[in-house]
Order: sequence, then structure tokens, then C-alpha cells
Amino acid sequence: MTDSAGPDASSTDPDADSEPEKKKRGALREGAILITIALVLYYVMLTFIARPYLIPSESMEPTLHGCPGCTGDRIMVDKLTYDFSSPEPGDVVVFKGPPNWNVGYKSIRSDNTAIRWVQNALSFIGFVPPDENDLVKRVIAVGGQTVECRATTGLTVDGKRLDEPYLDSTTMMADIKIYPCLGSEFGPVKVPEDRLWVMGDNRTHSADSRAHCGKTPADVQRGLMCTGDPVLGTIPVDNVIGKARFIAWPPSRWGGVGSLNPQVNPQTESQAQ
Repeated sequence: MTDSAGPDASSTDPDADSEPEKKKRGALREGAILITIALVLYYVMLTFIARPYLIPSESMEPTLHGCPGCTGDRIMVDKLTYDFSSPEPGDVVVFKGPPNWNVGYKSIRSDNTAIRWVQNALSFIGFVPPDENDLVKRVIAVGGQTVECRATTGLTVDGKRLDEPYLDSTTMMADIKIYPCLGSEFGPVKVPEDRLWVMGDNRTHSADSRAHCGKTPADVQRGLMCTGDPVLGTIPVDNVIGKARFIAWPPSRWGGVGSLNPQVNPQTESQAQ
């Protein structure tokens, strides 16, 4: 008498063979859905809430580090705050350069299509600067205020000298006590409504409102700047992308970005009390 084995159920049941495949396809589908949701949420965050930016120049040192051709600070820019409020003196803001600030701007992207695509992708997550003239400066005066600088008074807004502890003489290679304007005297400039007067913390290395303002030949000969059209040297509030909140990279530089109002002088306040 010989034993005979019946057919293996797993080899004859088509449902048993397809079950692992179904699970595999289900896992892949779930993974794809999760990745899609994550990308959508990340896009929404970058568009409406916050976005990383790379500091490409030294104009905001020592507050923000950066230099041409080197690895600068990566900052997180809050894009939500100014939907409910307006930029204030002392805020460090990222903004799109107005047309007259873009003269001479050249694309920083490669002519090679593949490399340019990679650069654009890395720009999306803040690893390379965007291919647009986005700038970062500190708000010094807002619409309706008058900004001016003279060797005898220093930088003033509405006639009051500013207190700017974020300036560093070593970084600027100039002593603010000896050269209070850190360049040519300028103004007075009355900032138009809904516009901002902005300056870099590294005043001797910053192409800011002073460099773009209107000026007359007669005043230039007198050593004065920014006595012409006040629109040229100011930026529209609508051009502000957001407020610099903190340094995300490198780890050694982690920390918040201060928004100290230079128009509030602690010594003056204490004396008044």
C-alpha cells in the first residue's frame, strides 16, 4: 500500500498567490499617498507659513553670516506675521528688490538645464539662494518717518538719534563714534506711506536704501546723498516676503534673529522716567 499525497492547496489556490502581491501594492500605494501629502503640506508651509533662505552676502553681519561664494547662514523666514501686522523698526526682513534695485542683477543659475533644475530644487528647500533679487535688511524707518544722517548727529529718525547695539565696528572696519554715518551723509528723507527705509547691519558693506535713493548732482558735490525722490531708496511694504525669525543652520549658529527697535533708546527712556 502506498501513500499518496494530495495537491498542495497553496499551489492551486490563486487567491493565496495574489494575497502577498495585494499587500505589497497596498503598502506602495499608502507610501505614495503619505509622500504626496507630506509634499503638499511642505509646499503649503513654504508658500504661506515659513521658508528657509540662504544668506548670500556679508551685508547683515554680525547678525547674519554670509559671503559671496561661501556657506552662509540658513534662516527661517516667517511669512505669516505680516498678514496680520506691518513691519516695524528693528525687524529683519526678506524682501523682493524693487525694479531700480535690480539693475545689474544677473541670474545665478547654470546654463546647463540639468544643473539648473537641481539648483532650483535645492533653492526650494533653502540650500541655494533663489534665482531672484531677494534681499535681507533691517527696517530703520517706516512710512511717514524722516530719516537723516549727519556727522554731528549720527543716524536719526524724526530728529532722534538711533541706538543700534547690533552694529559692530570690527565687522564694519570703521568706528561708529568717529564715522557716525559710516559713509556719506544723507537725507533728510521722508519715507512715503506703505514703504520702508532699510539698511544692512554691516553698513560699510551693504547696498541698502542709501545706495538706491534719489540724489541731485548739486547735493552729491556737497557730499550729500538721498535728497531726491524718496521712492527710489525705499521698498514697498508689499514687497516684504517675511520676517527673519531664527538661524536654522549651521548648528553652531542656532538662535533667534533679534528685532531690537533702534528708535527706542534705553538711556533716553530711563532718564525720562
